[in-house]
Amino acid sequence: MSLIAIKDVSLTRVETLFTGLSFSIAKGDRLGLVAANGRGKSSLLRILAGEDDATTGTVTRRRGLIVAAAPQDPPERLLSLSFHEAVRDALAPDVAEIESWRVDVLLDDLLVDDSIRGRAIRRLSGGWQRTMLLARAAVVEPDLLLLDEPTNHLDIGRIGVLERFLAALPRDCAVVAASHDRAFLDDVTSRTLFLRPEDSADFSLPYSHAVQALEERDAARERQFENDMRKVKSLRQQAAKLKNIGINSGSDLLVVKTKQLSERADQLEERARPAHLERSAGTIRLTNSGSHAKALVTINNTAITTPDGRVLFRIGPSWIENGDRVALLGANGTGKTRLVERLRAALTASDPDIRGATSLKLGYSDQALSQLDAFATPWEAVKRLSSLPDQLTRSQLAGAGVGIDAQAAPISRLSGGQRARLAMLLLRLAQPNFYLLDEPTNHLDINGQDMLESELIAHGAACLLVSHDRAFVRAVATRIWVISEKRLVEVDDPAPVFDRLMSG
Repeated sequence: MSLIAIKDVSLTRVETLFTGLSFSIAKGDRLGLVAANGRGKSSLLRILAGEDDATTGTVTRRRGLIVAAAPQDPPERLLSLSFHEAVRDALAPDVAEIESWRVDVLLDDLLVDDSIRGRAIRRLSGGWQRTMLLARAAVVEPDLLLLDEPTNHLDIGRIGVLERFLAALPRDCAVVAASHDRAFLDDVTSRTLFLRPEDSADFSLPYSHAVQALEERDAARERQFENDMRKVKSLRQQAAKLKNIGINSGSDLLVVKTKQLSERADQLEERARPAHLERSAGTIRLTNSGSHAKALVTINNTAITTPDGRVLFRIGPSWIENGDRVALLGANGTGKTRLVERLRAALTASDPDIRGATSLKLGYSDQALSQLDAFATPWEAVKRLSSLPDQLTRSQLAGAGVGIDAQAAPISRLSGGQRARLAMLLLRLAQPNFYLLDEPTNHLDINGQDMLESELIAHGAACLLVSHDRAFVRAVATRIWVISEKRLVEVDDPAPVFDRLMSG
């Protein structure tokens, strides 16, 4: 018997998120859940967890099924608790009283340092909060573990810990992971469900192979639809011709034949279905204002330090040329963000060891999208950074996925995906020729990641990016910088670096 079975389920909020959805989850399944931002992944996980109801359809659970979920953000009531207390809180009081050792064993498995275990959740980074939510879900020893964007805010090393932890779960424990991290999905899942408003698709394949199968299926259905519509057109042309002949000749047989042809055309047209057309959550478009300078950024011998002066790593003579797309890799705490901050400060002010070309125009985005905090609303952000007329402002925001009703609302009300796309719109309006991007794929769905990759490559703008998204780095980077043994070195292939960082 399945752990859980979904039959003809639909969910409607402001719009229909999905309909006619049927699938089941068996013991040991590893299912990746894929959809664009705002298309119902989190809602489906809540339905599976029994925390929300579908609009129509049935959800059947095996008797005694234990389901545990790790959501994207911790609930308010946990923020004042320590990491250890928040995980222990997931246990029933009687179990926590006699088996609290389970928490310590689990935190050992997740490589959570003692210094982290006693800190309040509100004082921890997003990555450690994600780890706490995973631990809360796992400590109850569930039959079905539900993960909502589990790699967001995790560096590559912590993603490695997560993947090893999931691989070590009991064989019977099923996992459903809603994620935009393509490499993670390939590593941990063997099945992929593409969630769509209609005609969702379930393949017994990891993401990369599943998306190829989906594209082939959609292409075949589009060919079938076009063929069916050609037949419909031909039948109607024949019916019209026979009708004219029948009217002129007075033949009842031709009138009957005409009716039969028209009915066949109607039936075929009613059955014909066009292939699914994915509606984008918002377009990402960038630009490159260009520069005649060969080297946009020149770095002399220098050291990257902590605020109190401790050396994190040293850099020998380095430069970023026009068109270079440099990915910066390194373990957590080695100084990636400190280098980004140093570069940003040097390129907006002055630095004796880091110099930007006179023609350099900087476009900057950090992983928290804090550049948006300077604006009250999306409308204000665009109007302050551009001279666009009102109608074009509305159009640009709508194209980026910020609808008319959200354009004058506080930015804080936007979803993570909308905030990310708004940040990309503001970058384009700044018309940079050098992009400094810290975790730019955070909150972007796979379609958004593909658009960002294509735009960076197509326009040839120079950039330095920090990213834990292995697929994104492989697709975009032309150069790889690595922080290793307190030195910045350049390597040709990121694969060994990824392997080393993932293995810890």
